[in-house]
Amino acid sequence: MIPVTRTFLPDIEEYTVYLDKIWQAGHITNNGPLCRQLADEIALYLRVPNLELVTNGTLALQIAIKVLDIKDEIITTPYSYVATTNSILWEGCEPVFVDIEPQTFCINPDLIEAAITEKTSAILATHVYGYPCDVARIQKIADKYKLKVIYDAAHAFGVKLFGESILQHGDCSTLSFHATKLFHTAEGGAVVSKDAEVGKRVFLMKKFGHIGEDEYLDIGINAKMSELHAAIGLCVLPKVSDIIASRKECSGWYGEQLEGSLLQWPISPVGLEYNYGYYPVIFSSHDVMMKVRQTLMDNGIGPRRYFYPSLNTLPFLKPELKRICPMSENISSRVLCLPLYVGLSMADVGVICGIIRHTLQGGVKL
Repeated sequence: MIPVTRTFLPDIEEYTVYLDKIWQAGHITNNGPLCRQLADEIALYLRVPNLELVTNGTLALQIAIKVLDIKDEIITTPYSYVATTNSILWEGCEPVFVDIEPQTFCINPDLIEAAITEKTSAILATHVYGYPCDVARIQKIADKYKLKVIYDAAHAFGVKLFGESILQHGDCSTLSFHATKLFHTAEGGAVVSKDAEVGKRVFLMKKFGHIGEDEYLDIGINAKMSELHAAIGLCVLPKVSDIIASRKECSGWYGEQLEGSLLQWPISPVGLEYNYGYYPVIFSSHDVMMKVRQTLMDNGIGPRRYFYPSLNTLPFLKPELKRICPMSENISSRVLCLPLYVGLSMADVGVICGIIRHTLQGGVKL
């Protein structure tokens, strides 16, 4: 079986060195020394300020919404993982879906202003597959209408635009360190804040809003990362550059072998330093995609319809929230993310691409 992704695991001996330290210290959670070390090292690696580790990427989004005091309507993308929309709803806000543009599949800034009302308080956009939103135009709109900006950057670890981390943009950016990500802590995430005072509130909010044992300063929940998870991150972080290089090489193999196949790919903006977190391809129609998907699965290969469905069509949304987003609905009906991970061989990629080409040419199960 070739899965769509495979968690990168460091040598167990590396991890047990940290476990020994945890056992000796007896400090398992509550902002322990490994969590503090990991936060500092990630911030240094990404060159970002005010980074706070949390339990996962979904809580990172929820805390970002809460810390910025966002209420009522949030303009957002229909093309993302469901956590983006769920976080908005969970915090008692309403998602206002704006369709995507066809190059990067990120929210289309041309359509944002028309969606703004007197109830709009923020824009929550996703850097889809690590391809950045048009951050300059979004910020210009936000400044004009005095809106907060949050970026769901779950896919954007290590991504740079013109030499600067994409996480520098917006009021907050959120990260996921789930085991499927190129950098992970098994489960985890982070909130990056432009303003140091916002960062301080994130720190309080993730630990029940109090310092010491009984000094309560703010509303809060439990979103702390454990030392056990931080230890995984400390093992993986030094290898991120090699992980990205490996995934870049695999992506190159796909590009060479699928050239001329009439598939569609996201188009990189000028100045992008990409992280090769995913390998999405868009087929000519839903039926063709489903045929290729089934043939791959019949041959022991697990692609993923990522993202599907378009979030504006989620069945639990109130009818008035289900705005039509034709571009997102179209792309989500035709997309597959192909297997991509460290250890995927050129031969594996060759098999995958051979099945895709054969199926597109009208072939049958191999």
